[in-house]
Order: sequence, then structure tokens, then C-alpha cells
Amino acid sequence: MSEKHVCLLYTGGTIGMEKTAQGYAPMRDFDNVLSRLLSPLSGTLPRYTLHQYRVPIDSSNATPADWQKIGRDIADRYSRFDGFVVLHGTDTMAYTASALSFMLQGLRKPVIVTGSQIPLGEARSDAAQNLITALQLAACDKINEVALYFNQRLLRGNRSSKVSTQHFNAFDSSNYPWLAEIGIRVEMNRSALLPRATQEKFELPEYGCGRVLALKFVPGMSMQVLQAMLELKPEAIIFECYGAGNAPDHDPALLQILASANASGVVLVACSQAIQGGVTLGAYVTGSGLEQAGVIGSLDMTFEAIFAKLHHLFAMGLSPGSVRTGLLHNLSGEISTSIGSAC
Repeated sequence: MSEKHVCLLYTGGTIGMEKTAQGYAPMRDFDNVLSRLLSPLSGTLPRYTLHQYRVPIDSSNATPADWQKIGRDIADRYSRFDGFVVLHGTDTMAYTASALSFMLQGLRKPVIVTGSQIPLGEARSDAAQNLITALQLAACDKINEVALYFNQRLLRGNRSSKVSTQHFNAFDSSNYPWLAEIGIRVEMNRSALLPRATQEKFELPEYGCGRVLALKFVPGMSMQVLQAMLELKPEAIIFECYGAGNAPDHDPALLQILASANASGVVLVACSQAIQGGVTLGAYVTGSGLEQAGVIGSLDMTFEAIFAKLHHLFAMGLSPGSVRTGLLHNLSGEISTSIGSAC
């Protein structure tokens, strides 16, 4: 493993924080702390080069432009390294991992996104094991995709979601198997991994803060909320629906508003509030109305993947019609093959 060379990007996050009188702040000597931790393990780890962001990104403040910066930093260094580890804050880690998977299509080496729940220098921190294992995974020839590693779980990046703020197993992949489980041994789930592509197909468009909004249906919600959102002229709205894609249908004004928005070019997408499963518009009467109004179901994609993918497709300059089609086209394993193949 020592002959492999991994690029370690510290973009920000809890893993590189330390306590100060004003609260947690970025470590002043993160590179030295890393060196002291990893030098004794040099025989079991790949060689690494640290690229530390001068102004760390607080993950809760991350924007699509930050996704783009990370993606371009990887692309710019791609030919010089055998793999990449991205250290990132946990709050929006799944969004960044999803976006990277769409920018870095056709990867032929690993990009492992990780971080920690407790800073590296704290007692009982999970940072060291997450970092060490991520470096080892970034040197694995079997991995050719963007993956998220956290607490013994290797997940496909665009299938991951944060599920806990209190436990070390902070991420899970509800609709797709883990890519690997790391205990005493590395148990790689080879059938779940993306096959090695014949050629990279990177797409690195200019990411702005596109107007992709989200609305969660709750009992008794006034339709004035939707009307107010449409006044912001969004490019797309993601509806977090009940069950398999259901919404209240007792108010005909809702479907009229949606049909009008769809006709004006707003991309309307339905996902489920449920953790597992996907969206099947038309399975119930309360969902078929959405379909007739022009809302498209998101199959079994995570909310994070839908949000990042919409930004990516719009950044590629696609028309609303092409975005609707592209959203249901499997780019990087974000849709189950059995579902996506029918699209």
C-alpha cells in the first residue's frame, strides 16, 4: 500500500476543530497533528499529500459553489494521485458526496468523503479511525466511485444520508447496500460497487446557488405557502410527500397551481418522507393527481441526491424538459438499476 499516493483534502468540519474560549474553531496546526498521528503508521498507509483549505468550509454554510470548488480541486489533481480523501463536516456531507458523484462521473479511482462527530484532538474521538480507514480505502483499486466512509460503513456517496447527531454511526444508506463493512477485516460488497468505467466523464459546470426549493407536506398546510414559493421564481421545487408520493387532494387549487407552475417551466419533483422505499406516483389516488399536474416521481433517490442532481443538471444548461428527463437517468448509481433501467 505504501506505493500509493493519496490526496487528502481538508475542506473543513469537526474533524479539524479544537476548543477555544469562544467555542470550536479550526485547528491552528492541523498538518502537524495529522503528521504525529499518521507517521507511526506509515508502513500500513498510503503516502498522502495534504491540501488544506485556507478558509475552511463550515458544512452548515456550504453552498453548491463549494461543491464545485471541491470537485474542481479533485479534477485538477486527478492525474497526480491514486485516490482522494475529502475531510468534510457532517451536516451536509451527504449533499457534497452526491454532488461530487455527478461532477466526477466515470471515476477510475476512489474518492472517499469522511469526517467525524468529535474533533481529532478530543478524548474518545472517532476521527482517527475514520481518517485512517478512509486513507486505506482511497488506495483500494476495487473502488471507482465517490463513497462516504463513517464508523465502519462504506456507503455510496449519492445513496447516503445523515441519520444521527448523537451516535458514531451517523450515516446510513436506506435504499442501497453498504459498499463495505470494516471491522477486523474489510468485507467488500463487490456486487454493490460501480464497475470500473472505460473512461472518465467529468462534468464541472459553473455552479451558482440555483433556485431549487423544497416543500414538506404537513397536515393542514395552507396552499399559500406554495404560492409564496412560486413567487420566488424557482427553477425546481422538491415536494416531500407522504408515503409513496401522496399529497392532500381535497383542495383542487393545489393541482391547478402545480399544473400552472409545470406549464411555466418549473420542474416539480416528488420524494418520500419515509426513510426507506421510493416514490410511485399513481399508486394511490392522492398521488395520481400530482402526476397529472406534471410532478415527476424521484424513484428511490435520496433527498440529498435529488437536490444536488437538480443543481447539476441546471448548471449544465439543460432546459426544464431535459432536466425532467435527466433527473430519472441514472448517472452514478443514485437510482436502483431495477428501477432506473425502466426510465
